[in-house]
Amino acid sequence: MEVYQIWLIAAIILVILEIATAGFGVICFAIGAGFAALAAGLGANVTWQIVIFAIVSLLTFIFLRPIVMRFLDKRSKDVKTNADALVGRKGIVSERIDATQHTGRVAIDGDDWKAVSENGEVIEKGEQVEIVKLDSIIVTVKQ
Repeated sequence: MEVYQIWLIAAIILVILEIATAGFGVICFAIGAGFAALAAGLGANVTWQIVIFAIVSLLTFIFLRPIVMRFLDKRSKDVKTNADALVGRKGIVSERIDATQHTGRVAIDGDDWKAVSENGEVIEKGEQVEIVKLDSIIVTVKQ
């Protein structure tokens, strides 16, 4: 087995490891192993192969990884998920909201939530309201 084949096998194993992990770290070493395989194929001795592996791995880790991580992490940090996504949504009052009687429910996308009005006003059944706050399982609404 030739030395370049060993480097290629190492590169393939590292690519497989990268697929199993998240973080684009192991792939930097796979790229380094690929370049070391190229150097071995061109006749470089083992010392140069190791030097090329180390330098290319380090350079890809320093320069390429941050670029790829920014590209892959396009999610907005302001995206609201789960129940927090309710704030700002519209709902329909399914049970009269009355602070004095501690009653009130709002239907939002088919889910029924216990509701209170923002300023304590009574809101009749069937009215459209906007969710302004979520406190555990109780939504605060306004007309």
